[in-house]
Amino acid sequence: MRRTTVGSDAVTARPAERPAARRWGRRLAAAAGLLALCALPVGAAGATGTGPGRPHEPTSLYVSDYGNNRVVVLPTGGGAQTTVPSEGLVRPTGMAWDAGGRLYVSDTGNNRVVVLAAAGGGQSTVPTEGLSRPLGLAVARDGDLFVADSFNDRIVRIAASGGGQTTVPTSGLLHPWGLALDAAGNLYIADFVNDRVVRVAADGSGQSTVPTVGLSQPTGLALNFAGDLFVADSGNNRVVKVAADGGRQTTVPTDDLADPLGLALDGCGGLYIADGFHNRVVRVRETGGGQTTVPSTGLNTPTGLAFPPVRR
Repeated sequence: MRRTTVGSDAVTARPAERPAARRWGRRLAAAAGLLALCALPVGAAGATGTGPGRPHEPTSLYVSDYGNNRVVVLPTGGGAQTTVPSEGLVRPTGMAWDAGGRLYVSDTGNNRVVVLAAAGGGQSTVPTEGLSRPLGLAVARDGDLFVADSFNDRIVRIAASGGGQTTVPTSGLLHPWGLALDAAGNLYIADFVNDRVVRVAADGSGQSTVPTVGLSQPTGLALNFAGDLFVADSGNNRVVKVAADGGRQTTVPTDDLADPLGLALDGCGGLYIADGFHNRVVRVRETGGGQTTVPSTGLNTPTGLAFPPVRR
C-alpha cells in the first residue's frame, strides 16, 4: 500500500486500485479518482426518485457545480441560469431535498453537509461527527438523512428527531458514492471502488449485492416509481438500467458521455445526467434516445443533480 500526498491532503491508496482508476488524474476533474476528490486547490466540482402524480415536468433542476464551488439552478424549459445563495461551499457533490423544501448539499471539501432552508431562509450545517469527503445523500420519508461518508467507507444516518448520528450496518464498502431509497425504505449504495451496487434492507435483514454486469466505478443512482434502478457507470462512460426486483440490465442509449456522475429523474419519463468531463447536463428519455443538452453557462464538472419536491 502506498501513500500519496495531493495538495494539503495525504491519501492512502487502496490495494483495490486499478489502472482504470489512475486515468482519472487527467480527467479532473470529474469523479476524479475518488482518491483525489476535493484535494485540489479551490478555484474558478444520489436517490432522485420521483413519486406518482407529478402533474407536469419540473421546471428547475439543481446542479452541484463542483469546480465552481456553487449550486446552480437550470430551468429545464429554457430561461436564465441562477446561482443558489450559499456560503463557503468547497467542491459540492451530492444533493437531496426533504419534504419541507430544504436542500441538503454535501460540502465535500469542508467535510460537512449543509442545509439550505426553504424559500431562501439561510444556510446551516447539519450536526455530524467525523465525516471525511461526504458524497451522496438521501432523505427518508421520516426526514432522516443518509450520508455516503466516502473516505470512512461507511454510510451514516442523522435522525430528523435530533437523536444524533448512527452508522448504517454494512460490509466491505470502499468509497461509497451515490445513494437512493426506494418506496419501502431500502437503501441502495454505489460502492465505487468495488464496482457494484449494494442494497441494505429496511427491515434489518442485511446487505445484498444488486445483480449487475460489468460495472466500473459506479457513482450516481436514481430510482423511478416502478422501482427500476439507474446507475451512472462512470468508468464505462454509460448509464445502465436494472429492472425492478433484480431484473435484466440494459444500457440506456446515450451519445458521447464522459464520466457521468449524478442522475435525476423528472417523473415524466426524462432522465438527466451530469456529464462531468464534458461540463454539461444532458437529458434523455428513460427508455433511451432523444438526447438534448440542458442550456447552461460555465459549468465545471457538474456532479450532483436534484429536482425539488412536488408542491401539492
